[in-house]
Order: sequence, then structure tokens, then C-alpha cells
Amino acid sequence: MTITHGGVPSARRPGTAPAADDLSPAERLSVDELRARQLRRLQWTLRHAYENVPLYRRKFDDAGVHPDDCRRLEDLAKFPFTTKQDLRDGYPFGMFAVPRREVRRIHASSGTTGKPTVVGYTEADLDVWSETMARSIHAAGGRPGHMVHVSYGYGLFTGGLGAHYGAERLGCTVVPASGGMTARQVQIIDDFGPEIIMVTPSYMLTLLDEFERQGIDPRTTSLKTGIFGAEPWTEQMRREIEERADIDAVDIYGLSEVMGPGVSQECVETKDGLHIWEDHFYPEVVHPLDDHVLPEGETGELLFTSLTKQALPIIRYRTRDLTALRPGTARPAFRRMDKVTGRSDDMIILRGVNVFPTQIEEVVLGTDGLAPHFQLRLTRRDRLDHLTVLVEALADTAADRRSTAAVEIAARVKDGIGVSVDVEVVDPEALERSVGKIRRVIDERPKD
Repeated sequence: MTITHGGVPSARRPGTAPAADDLSPAERLSVDELRARQLRRLQWTLRHAYENVPLYRRKFDDAGVHPDDCRRLEDLAKFPFTTKQDLRDGYPFGMFAVPRREVRRIHASSGTTGKPTVVGYTEADLDVWSETMARSIHAAGGRPGHMVHVSYGYGLFTGGLGAHYGAERLGCTVVPASGGMTARQVQIIDDFGPEIIMVTPSYMLTLLDEFERQGIDPRTTSLKTGIFGAEPWTEQMRREIEERADIDAVDIYGLSEVMGPGVSQECVETKDGLHIWEDHFYPEVVHPLDDHVLPEGETGELLFTSLTKQALPIIRYRTRDLTALRPGTARPAFRRMDKVTGRSDDMIILRGVNVFPTQIEEVVLGTDGLAPHFQLRLTRRDRLDHLTVLVEALADTAADRRSTAAVEIAARVKDGIGVSVDVEVVDPEALERSVGKIRRVIDERPKD
């Protein structure tokens, strides 16, 4: 039976809140103590970046600001932004603020849209990362002795190793499954009995499909908690996963340019947004068009400034993720961010209307007879942009129901979003599965 907690519908009751003495010292800070710590660390970060990264010295000088100008946290708004292009221009190690010999690990993006963004970590950076990841897993309900099945990809992508070292720091047993070999992963989960899985939500749906294909009811497995991140996902997808797997599904957020996973985490006892570990990462939300800082509760583009990173300090990094900041609840001193609803650079402008993949996802998940696997294909017809929604049918969905479902989706998109789209309901497993970040949008428009 569906109940409501913290304003969020869920198939499961929220987890039990940890006792106060079970929290880390940072999680027990008062707001005033946290703000004082943030200011000290922010002032150090600005000096560290200015003195050791030529790009930041040039940016600060061009903007007419100096690290000494930061006397209050609000003064950060005077300082310039950092963009992904800045990191690409500094490829490979131009953004490092320490000698390369002090860097203990390097991660990088895939570089599919240009040069990869390269990030480095000192030994102290890796220690902080493991700490924030352990804190995140604990907030999700993980405890020492739990077994954690990690299906995030390992390698240059930060997901797998970030989850791995955080789980070990907490005292968990780690199964480093990585991505792929879906049938084998299902067997391992069934045989090993992990309590926690860490994976992208889209790949979790693929795993659930495989459980059912093998004749295993996902609700009977040992899994109790899923920690899902690396891509936007909706409350509808949370309900889908929780109902099919009988687990608590909680959100984790991070990005390699800021640290990796573990920048913020949803607490299992409330499931009401992701508490940001603000003793290490300072958040702002700005208007995507005119860049002014927005107050709590207003949705805009999320920025992060690192407060303790040595190898690659990052100042007002434009994540392109859209969210809002809200007061803390389960961890009162730490502000929450709403689940990311989309990215400003993933937004489709279709005949003057802004469309996000998560909006389509909500429609798909609310339509009977369809699987939660869909893709958006952009083409151009008679000099006008056109969007086709491809969505998989469930195996037992009849042909007439497929046709009806396509009509329903098109009508709901038109009524709810305000654009006309074509809808094609395709066979089960016709769309490419993802073991990492799902590629929702295929842009086949000619390059002008």
C-alpha cells in the first residue's frame, strides 16, 4: 500500500533515523558552526586557487576581485564562474593547483563532446571523498557489515571507485560488479545476498527486467536499499523501482569536476531531497539566463565551490543541473537540493517550448502496458524540428493496447507540456540498454 512521508509518495516506509551519536561530528554541527567553518575554508580555497592556478589568477584579475575581498560567504557572488570549457582548455593538467607528483589519482570524463575534463586528487582529497561517500551510504541506511553491490562503472568514470572506497570506509563488504554482464549480476545478487545496490536508476530497471526473465521475483531478494545516481530520475521512477524490488530507493548526487558521487545524499528516513555536505561543497543556485543568485526555494542552475580540495579547487562551477535549495531536515544544518529535474544543456527547445526528458518519463511511467525504457529522437521536417518518442512495450502488451498507449502518450504530452510529438511503441528490448548514464536524446537534425 502506498503511503506518504515527507510529502513524497512511496511504496515503502521511510527508514529509521540514526541516533544523534551515530552521526559524524560534522553532521552534528549547528548552522552557525557550519557557516563559520565554510567561511574559513572558502577563504583558503580562493587563495589556493589564485596562487596556484593561472586560469583563476587571470579570471579573478579580469573580474577585479581578489581572495581578500571575501569577508562573508555572500561575497562569493563577486567571483567569476568556472565552466566545463575552462577545464577542457586546461587539458590535461592545467587546472591542478599542486605539483603533479602530489596527485595520487586521476579521473576523466568520456570526452564524447570534446576533450575530456580531467580531475586529480591528492591523498587528502581521496580521504575527504571516501569520508563523504561513507557519510552518504550511512544516510541511505548502510551500516558496517552490510554488503554493497556496486554496479557503477569502474575506470576513469568516478562512480565505481567513489562508491567502492566510501563503502569500505564505512566498514561494508564491497562487491565490485561494475557495469554489464546483466545476467551474471543478477546471479551474484541472488547468490551473495547484498543489502545495498549502487547503480544508475536506468540500469536498475534493466536488472529488474533480468530478474523477472530468470523467473526470480525481485521483491524476494536480499536487497533493502538502492542508492541511485549519475542521471536525473523522477518520483515516478522511484515508485516503479520500490514497488518492483521492495527496497528503499534513494538519490545520490555528484559530479567529477566537484569531487565525484557523494556531494549530496538523500536520507532514507525522509526521502525529501538531497542534503549537501556543505562542510566540503558550497552550493549556490543562479538564474540560468541572467546569472543572479536565487533565494532558497527558487529553481535555477546549480553551482558548486569546493571548500577543501587541494589538487583541483573549483570556484562557482556551473553544473548545468536544474534544482532548488531548501532548508535541512534530517540533517538540519545542511541544506537540501531538490532532485535534479534536468540539465540546462539537455533541454530541448521544440517550436518554442522547453522540453526535458524527465517530463516525458513521467508520462511514460504513468501509461499502462509500457516498460520504463524510452528514447527521444529529434529530426527536422520541412525546416521544422520534430520529436518522436520511442517507448518499449511490456512483453504481454497486445497490439491494440500498443496503439492506444501511443495515442495516450501523444495526448498527455500535448496537454501537459504543450508540444505535438509522434509516439512509436516498439518491441521489448528494442532500445539500447545503458550500463551507465542513459542516452535519452538522439539528435538527428542536420547541422546548420
